[in-house]
Amino acid sequence: MTSTTHRTRSGYLSPQDCDLDDLLRVVDVGTDPADYPHAAGVTQGVLTYDAAAVRAATTDEDGRRAVRAEVARALADGPGIVVFTAAFEPAVVDRVSAVFERIIAQEKARGGPAGDHFAAPGANERVWNALEKLAVADPEAFVDYYANDVLALAASAWLGPGYQVTSQVNVVTPGGAGQTVHRDYHLGFQSPEVSAAFPAHVHRLSPGLTLQGAVAHCDMPVESGPTLYLPHSQKYEPGYLAYWLPAFQEYFVTHHVQLPLATGDAAFFNPALFHAAGTNRTTSVRRMANLLQVSSAFGRAMETVDRRRVVEAVYPALMERRAAGMAPERVADVVAAGAEGYAFPTNLDRDQPVGGLSPRTQADVVHQAITEGVGLPELQERLAAQEARTRSHGA
Repeated sequence: MTSTTHRTRSGYLSPQDCDLDDLLRVVDVGTDPADYPHAAGVTQGVLTYDAAAVRAATTDEDGRRAVRAEVARALADGPGIVVFTAAFEPAVVDRVSAVFERIIAQEKARGGPAGDHFAAPGANERVWNALEKLAVADPEAFVDYYANDVLALAASAWLGPGYQVTSQVNVVTPGGAGQTVHRDYHLGFQSPEVSAAFPAHVHRLSPGLTLQGAVAHCDMPVESGPTLYLPHSQKYEPGYLAYWLPAFQEYFVTHHVQLPLATGDAAFFNPALFHAAGTNRTTSVRRMANLLQVSSAFGRAMETVDRRRVVEAVYPALMERRAAGMAPERVADVVAAGAEGYAFPTNLDRDQPVGGLSPRTQADVVHQAITEGVGLPELQERLAAQEARTRSHGA
């Protein structure tokens, strides 16, 4: 259950609401294996499931519902993370890894910037939109890889039906530095100032719209830097603001847990869990993980709206109103109603988070055009360029 300690009368959270002692009370609860009868055990507070045993327990709908309910409870009210051993066949994983390595080599040869959300650009090797690239590069390998009942079970347990999978490959080479502690999509990809602008209830609800996952594409001993976790930290309400603070970062460094993984193991976790990729201290292991970000069907709008068409249609009238004295706040209201105010989904190869956690939004482009007083033709060029950067493929 989410901690209610920091719910404020104003309905908003701030960095001043973050108290390390409150986090300690949330995480210092332990994980009781008796609460999770289908789990194989508890390792450093993390629930581990044997994929073969789970498959045996989910041969009918009653069994599937029972296991899904248990996994959902673990992600929400328990440690916030579950690990399935032998979730993917190693031979299938190795085949897909070879495709990813070819893609990495091709993209390196082409050059270009290499942004990352929570590490210095270029520190890791990334394949953005690996799901689509794998499908195009080797359709048979895609089918064999994603015909996976454990992934489907975990995704439906947290999100229900109609979910949508995206994938980003992350390779940390020998000696490669890890990431800083963070939470993930959605609020985890915002600055603390932006996160604080969202009401407290959004901080509580947003994690329910995404499931994070990581499939091990090689054996990952602890010295290779598998992901660091702080079990139960997803229940700390102001955590999207807290992880930026030095005291919380220092606590994470000294109290995180880290589990070795074998090829084909899969970890799934609540995106609000404090976590970070570890430092690869080996001299020979190219630590490769396929990072899965599975989105709820309910994270999408009801109607298809051509936001660029809307903006281009109203821009001349908006500029006239502005010149006639419309208040800047009202101008911003119009932009918020008409333009796309969120950076995702996008093509992170071309529209990279270099210099920040997320790329510029369509609304950012419009606001800059308004500030600079450019005409409609110039705005159209800028919007066309921004839109082109978001496309998954093509020129």
